[in-house]
Amino acid sequence: MTRIISATVERWPVAGAFIISRGAKTEVDVVVCTVGDGDHVGRGEGTAIYYEGETAQGCAAAINAYAGPLDREALLQAMPRGAARNALDCALWDLEAKRAGVPVWQLAGLAAPTPLPTAFTISLGEPERMEADARAAVARGFGLLKCKLTGEGDHARIAAVRAGAPGVRLIVDANESWHDRDIVAEAAALAELGVEMVEQPILHGREDRLAGLRAPLPLCADESCHTRADLDRLGDFDAVNIKLDKAGGLTEALALAQAARARGFRIMVGCMLGTSLGIAPAALVAQGADWIDLDGALLLAKDRDGALPLRDGLLHPGTLWGQG
Repeated sequence: MTRIISATVERWPVAGAFIISRGAKTEVDVVVCTVGDGDHVGRGEGTAIYYEGETAQGCAAAINAYAGPLDREALLQAMPRGAARNALDCALWDLEAKRAGVPVWQLAGLAAPTPLPTAFTISLGEPERMEADARAAVARGFGLLKCKLTGEGDHARIAAVRAGAPGVRLIVDANESWHDRDIVAEAAALAELGVEMVEQPILHGREDRLAGLRAPLPLCADESCHTRADLDRLGDFDAVNIKLDKAGGLTEALALAQAARARGFRIMVGCMLGTSLGIAPAALVAQGADWIDLDGALLLAKDRDGALPLRDGLLHPGTLWGQG
């Protein structure tokens, strides 16, 4: 009989600081869920959606208090979306794979995973610092950079990044900071610098701000998109960013990707800060995505044993999770 063995909080230091328009992080707390059936054990990891008031401690408490069915499909109704459900859902996938003796990608009916060209995030900073960080990322082999913006001085920041990394692809994350700005004008200025997509320019809940806009770059919903239930109100976006912690697990994330593609949305797959245990299931959703941003573990000072291999900017499949 499947049961929850534990849900614990782990703290992992960030390499330097991870800085966005909402503030800086020097460490991240993750919740690790372990389930078992007496013969096999499965694990999953989640990172709290802090801007929605979640905490790792609260997520661990929610998992430990959960008394509903330990079935992935039933879990979608029995537990609200968020990092707690993500950790439990991914642990159940891992357990099922070990029980069946086949990898999760095979259980899910997916093709075998291949190396992914993940973005590397350039934290918010002065233009000179962002330029230097971009140069360093290129030297590590990254061909796609994601730049954090703040709504003020963004053109200068991206011009500096482009000077430091003239040959790479660039995407930007406004983190809701363009809510009171001319979105079309801001996007047009960045398009001239070769930026190819803008993530979440407006406040979530204010999707009406995009009505009738014809931006020169694709606009991608992040904070505005969590699960399939959000798609009906996102028609003025061009793309959606799927994160397992927002969706509440691999089960919903896969269903969201399928539903979004059917509606004509382009797909980005992202992540919160966390270790490779949390990134591994997201890498399955990211196969074939338009933009892949799975550097959450690469931004840490260290990763857990069995970390997903990174070579020349490509994130390779590993054996840490879901291998049967």
